[in-house]
Amino acid sequence: MRILAIDYGDKRIGLAISDALKITSQPLKTIQNQDDIQVLEEIQAIIEKYNISLIVLGLPLNMDGSEGFRVEATKDFKKVLEKEFAIPIVLEDERLSTAEVEKVLLSGDVSRAKRKETRDKLAASIILRKFLNKRKGWSNDEE
Repeated sequence: MRILAIDYGDKRIGLAISDALKITSQPLKTIQNQDDIQVLEEIQAIIEKYNISLIVLGLPLNMDGSEGFRVEATKDFKKVLEKEFAIPIVLEDERLSTAEVEKVLLSGDVSRAKRKETRDKLAASIILRKFLNKRKGWSNDEE
């Protein structure tokens, strides 16, 4: 059983999964957020294929920890997921995940088009890594 992480956005949704032992995080894919039915069908297929037991949904808090306008949309999406799937869903602070991804992609001299293509699934992978690290009782975020 694995964990699925979701970086929810208005245009794109990044997905990442853990390994079966729930130790590592791997970017999986980015899906276009154009139609709720299509998005839910894609997530359902991933849940079935990878035997997902938990969903970690990135929560886009402001830098001061307050809730901005994106938090409401994310919480609404969480309600949709809870209604659709009988899997626990937890929220994970996603502050700086996209900034971390941009830094890595820029340092790797990745083109703008490629950055756009991979940004969301890498952000989901970072959200999942943070969640897994907390679960193990340690964090690389302090390095």
